[in-house]
Amino acid sequence: MQRVLALYESSLGKKVVVAITGLILYGFVLGHMVGNLKVFTGNDAAGEPHIDIYAHFLRTVGEPLVPYSFLLWIARIILIVALVLHVYTVIVLAKKNHSARKKDYARHSYSQASNTARWMMISGTLLLVFVVFHLAQFTFGTVGGAKFVEGKVYANLYFAFQRWFFAGLYILVMAGLALHVHHGVWSLFQTLGLDNPDRNRTFRLLATASSIGLFIGFAAVPILFYLGLMPLPPATESTQLADGVM
Repeated sequence: MQRVLALYESSLGKKVVVAITGLILYGFVLGHMVGNLKVFTGNDAAGEPHIDIYAHFLRTVGEPLVPYSFLLWIARIILIVALVLHVYTVIVLAKKNHSARKKDYARHSYSQASNTARWMMISGTLLLVFVVFHLAQFTFGTVGGAKFVEGKVYANLYFAFQRWFFAGLYILVMAGLALHVHHGVWSLFQTLGLDNPDRNRTFRLLATASSIGLFIGFAAVPILFYLGLMPLPPATESTQLADGVM
């Protein structure tokens, strides 16, 4: 444990922690996007949206070996720990780097690095606030206007994104996420010592393709719902939820 703490005290150790926790969070974001795409796969034979079935699966996976939502909460705890470590370590590194720059001996390089770091801090903070809002809207149902029905993911998404404000907000935030991920993926290659003049072009293309793919995958959901290109929820839930948006 002492060796681990000693490694964390070093700048290299902190960068490794940022890279690993960032990779965990990136994996979650990627998986979340893929899961969201189930809104486009329609319903099962009984008329239940596939995304609702998927959401139920996440809560019941492992039963009866483990209790209801047990593995889901394990995943949530891992993500929370990774998020806290990621944010805290980034802040510590930013403060350390700022205090170390007592002399501006390379103004252009310093300015570029400072702007990038500043953007990552700002975008990361905004994304953190958005995560809280997102959970409040689609997990706990405490914001959003339309009547929230737990487990009815498709219907909740459908009626929330009929409002231009929520659709626009999610699209804007996803653009910020894409930019954050672009720099984060590129920084990951650097931190792990994989960057090389012969490979950097490929790594930058991977970072760009990754960020664009995430943006399209996430933004397609509010865009298509808002434009009315997605079918209504099943009739029973449509009638039940409509009262909440009138």
